[in-house]
Amino acid sequence: MTPGARLAAAIEVLADIGARRRPAPDALKDWGLSHRFAGSGDRAAIAGLVYDALRRKASSAFVMGDDSPRGTALGMLVRERGLDADAVARLADGGRYSPPRLTDTERLKLAAPDVSSAPPHVRGDYPEWLDPYLAKVFGEERAEEGAALASRAPLDLRVNALKGARDEALAELSDLKPEPARWSPHGIRIKLAADAKNPAVHAEPAYLKGLIEIQDEGSQLAALLAAAKPGEQVLDLCAGGGGKTLALAAAMQNKGQIYATDDDKRRLAPIHARLERAGARNVQVRTPKSVGNELDDLSGRLDLVLIDAPCTGIGAWRRNPDAKWRVRPGALEVRNQEQVAVLDRAAALVKPGGRIAYITCSALDEENGAQVRAFAGRHSGFSVQPPAEMTNALGERAYLFRRAVLMSDEGLLMTPRRTDTDGFFVSILRRAA
Repeated sequence: MTPGARLAAAIEVLADIGARRRPAPDALKDWGLSHRFAGSGDRAAIAGLVYDALRRKASSAFVMGDDSPRGTALGMLVRERGLDADAVARLADGGRYSPPRLTDTERLKLAAPDVSSAPPHVRGDYPEWLDPYLAKVFGEERAEEGAALASRAPLDLRVNALKGARDEALAELSDLKPEPARWSPHGIRIKLAADAKNPAVHAEPAYLKGLIEIQDEGSQLAALLAAAKPGEQVLDLCAGGGGKTLALAAAMQNKGQIYATDDDKRRLAPIHARLERAGARNVQVRTPKSVGNELDDLSGRLDLVLIDAPCTGIGAWRRNPDAKWRVRPGALEVRNQEQVAVLDRAAALVKPGGRIAYITCSALDEENGAQVRAFAGRHSGFSVQPPAEMTNALGERAYLFRRAVLMSDEGLLMTPRRTDTDGFFVSILRRAA
C-alpha cells in the first residue's frame, strides 16, 4: 500500500470507531479481516496513524476546525508527526487509493497549526469533563501534563534478576538498540519511531528463557518502592497477569512467600506460564472462590499487601489512547467504590508493623490522595510513610527521582512529563506495631 492509501485506510477506521463507538483494536481487526491484501507492515502503519489521531484528537480538530475523521487525521499529521502542509498534500493527492485532495482551507489550516489560544483540555488532548480534576492536581500545567500523556510510549522491559543481569540482556537485545532505563536499575528501554512496528520481543531468546519481561518503567518503580524483602510474607491482591508479582519475586530473591490473587480469575490466566518462565518459585496463586474466603488464613499475617488498584487508567493513556475518549464520569465513581473495598480488605490482612502499598495508574486525586486520606480516617492504626523515605529504595537515583515526581502528604505521582514513565501513584500505609 502507498502512504496515501494507508492514510485513507486510517480515516476509514476512525470513521468506524466514531460511528459504532467501539474500541480501536476491534475496528482495526475488522478492517484487516476485510482487507486481506494488506501486509503486516501496512496494518502496523495504519494502526499507528489511527492511534496517533486518537492521541491528538482534540488538538487536531482544533487546528483543522473540523472534528471529522478526515480532519482529525490530517491535523494529526502536523501535530504529532511533524509534517508540513506540502507533505500532507502529497499524501492526500486525490489518487486512486489516497484521500481526496486538500481544499484551500485545509492547506491554510495545516500551514498554521497553532493551538496556543485553545483551552487546556484541547492543548492537553483530554476530555473536557476531566479538566477540573486535572486542574486540582496540576494547576496551570495540566495542558502540558495531558499532552505528555498523549505521546507515544516507548517499549520498556524489566530484567529478571532471578535469571541474569541487565548488561547480559542489553547484549542479547543489541539489534533492537536498547538503552538502560533512567530510573529502574532493572529497566531497559527501546525507543520506537512513530511508524515503527513493535519488535517481536516475545520471540526473543532473552524473553523465552525468562531473562526479560515487558513492563513499563513506572510499573517497575512502583514495585520497587513497595520494598519487598527476602523472607517476607507478601500478597499481590490485584495481581492480574502477574507483572508486579514477578517483580516482587525477583526483589525477594525467591525467599519468603508471595500470594497472588485477583477478584477476576480470568485475569490470572497468564500468570502461571509467566511464573514458570521467570523461575519464580516462591509464589502461590490463590484463585478466587465464589464464597470469597480464599485469603481467610492470611488475616493479620502479612508483611506487605500490594494493591495495584482498579482505576480509570489515565496514567496509561500513552498505551491505550482511545480509552480516554471512552471513559465517562460515572466510571470514576465506580472505581472509587472498588478502591475503598480493596483497601479495607487489605487492612485486615496486614500484621502489626506491616504495610500496604497502594498503587494506581491514575493522576486523579479522587483515586489517589483522597483515597489514602479516607483510608487513614477509617483505620486509625495506619499511618502514611513519608514519600521521601519511600524513594530510598532507588539508591543513588533517589535524589533526582524525588525532584522529578510530584510529592504530596499521601504519596508520590509519576507522570510521562515528569519521569518519562506511565502515570503511577504510590503510597505506603504502615500499620502500627
